[in-house]
Amino acid sequence: MSDKVRLVCPVGRKRAATWSGGGALAVGAVVLALSPASVPNQIGAVLCGAAGIVLLVLGMRYHTPVLEVDAAEFRYTRGRYIVRIPFSEVGSYFLVDGQTRSLGLCDPAGRPRVFPSVEGRRARRPYLPLTRSVSRRAVGEFMEMAGIPPRERSLRSGA
Repeated sequence: MSDKVRLVCPVGRKRAATWSGGGALAVGAVVLALSPASVPNQIGAVLCGAAGIVLLVLGMRYHTPVLEVDAAEFRYTRGRYIVRIPFSEVGSYFLVDGQTRSLGLCDPAGRPRVFPSVEGRRARRPYLPLTRSVSRRAVGEFMEMAGIPPRERSLRSGA
């Protein structure tokens, strides 16, 4: 493989938070502009604006997982958390379904790799979290383009 293959996971939560925050700010501004003399409306507009700012900040801080594969390495990036694995050490992959879809990688012998926790805790997990809205098909197509088979069709049988 000579080209870099990249998958940016779609993040519905980030879009929802930023759009909701912008909407709340706009509603607060409209309420304040329509009746600036009314004290209850002023309080409601300030509270709506504050909620909008909080939602905007939370939406902007949410990091999108990015998967990249090139000839040298497999990279998973989510904010400041980066996992780099030499491409020769990736044998197969598997997907973990749940509240948040996750990607597990296996070495050429078929054993799952263990990664440090994304949240910075001391726990170690055999998968990398993606997002709820990424589909199995999109991840499968990405891994196929990268040349990494699913765990059922591992490069090396047995183990």
